[in-house]
Amino acid sequence: MQSAKSDEWKTYRDMRLRALIDSPDAFGSTHEAEAMRTDAMWSARIAAAASSGKDRVLFAFNRNDACGLIWCKLPSDEPAVADLFQMWVDPASRGMGAGRALLKEAISWAERVGVNRVRLGVTAGDTPAMRLYAACGFRPDGALEPLREHSHLMVQPMSLALGLVGSTD
Repeated sequence: MQSAKSDEWKTYRDMRLRALIDSPDAFGSTHEAEAMRTDAMWSARIAAAASSGKDRVLFAFNRNDACGLIWCKLPSDEPAVADLFQMWVDPASRGMGAGRALLKEAISWAERVGVNRVRLGVTAGDTPAMRLYAACGFRPDGALEPLREHSHLMVQPMSLALGLVGSTD
């Protein structure tokens, strides 16, 4: 597990585009939209995230190759919340724990920065992603929403409460 550094925009770009090709029904954006970004835009996106203090882009590795991605963000308007998105693991590395490790590190980061809730959206259905999030404690949190404009697919918002929830002191 490693946080993306500002000079690793090519790794991020390549992984993001592979994710959009591999799993087009899992993301609000499309390969067509993202592939139009210039190298300068990809570089600026990661540089801004790396320096913001409010974003954390994580890579998982299989040996020396980046095989997974998750983006963690603290929204400006909700300081007690962290949003997770762009979660993806390369098909060749699935089933090896990379997704769970990415999620665990993202949640740990959220706890360290003091948020009390982590939220994400996942395409609704009995999928490995939905099962992973549920196994890690995420619960449905709100009504289904369209994946993107003109899509018949729906997204289930989910959240995980952090902190001393359930304490009986």
